[in-house]
Amino acid sequence: MMKNWLAAGAVALSVGMSATAAFAQTTTVPGEQVGLATGAPLPEGIYALNTFVYRSNENTGPGAVDVAVNVPVLVWSTPFVPFGGRVELLVAPPTVFAFGKNGGANGSRDLSINVGTFVGGIWAFDLGNNFGVSLLGGVYLNELNAGRGVLVNNAGTTASSPVLPFLASNTYRMGVAASYTGDGYNLTANLTANIYDSPASFGGNNTFGTRGPFIISDSLNLDLTATKKFGKFEIGVIGYGTMNFDISAASLAAGNRGNFSVGGLIGYDFGPVTAQAYVATTVANANVNRRTDTVEGWFRLIVPLYSPTAVAAAAPAPIIRKY
Repeated sequence: MMKNWLAAGAVALSVGMSATAAFAQTTTVPGEQVGLATGAPLPEGIYALNTFVYRSNENTGPGAVDVAVNVPVLVWSTPFVPFGGRVELLVAPPTVFAFGKNGGANGSRDLSINVGTFVGGIWAFDLGNNFGVSLLGGVYLNELNAGRGVLVNNAGTTASSPVLPFLASNTYRMGVAASYTGDGYNLTANLTANIYDSPASFGGNNTFGTRGPFIISDSLNLDLTATKKFGKFEIGVIGYGTMNFDISAASLAAGNRGNFSVGGLIGYDFGPVTAQAYVATTVANANVNRRTDTVEGWFRLIVPLYSPTAVAAAAPAPIIRKY
């Protein structure tokens, strides 16, 4: 059962935060699929999961913020298996939070921003011998319901707007994953591409700051997992990173080719709910403008909500009386 729940993580979706240009510009957060057997198909049913990450960065200057992302996800693993691949449909409405790190007039106020709801699908194949591969495609509907966000300092003055300029464009997401899940192992590699309409501008009025146009770099993320189960416990190592393609002076990712982080993961199967936690830190950084090393703490819950497979009734326990 744990194998099936881990596969549900193929739909764990989230976004990156680039307030004060402190983070790589990408809508899909590097590391969001770590710890999950994203290449393995799900059994038919409905699944829910929630992934939360808190990111603390080394920037402590005026306006510095830490960032969190929360991503509730719902996935329907359908009964349709064209050409032997399971079709899985999913929806996720991520939210980004920023927390000011300093007091005083120049410190930043906390804020939250709605990211465009992600809608998409997965086509996952069981290749036999505990190997699986999957293809993912979908879009973050940023032009429909994403917020641009305004970073305000404690004195009430606008410090940055828009906070997430790459949300001026829908984000078209494509991914491929491969997993081995035999003998209690989860060995998974997941490659994710984010494609943008660039240049892009926010629609509507300009009350809350710049509309654009913005030059948005396409990006590529890599998530790696190597864990093993020991009874109900899971332990292992993880790694993840991102690469931006356009780092010219006009790009939102100017001077920031990307970064890579490594860390460790623990998990526990509680029965109806599976929990995972992992921590990672930056080990490679290709940002020429400033240090963007971070420490990130993640927490995830995975809950199967419905399965059409009937559960066999348990045999009645004998009644024992002690006299």
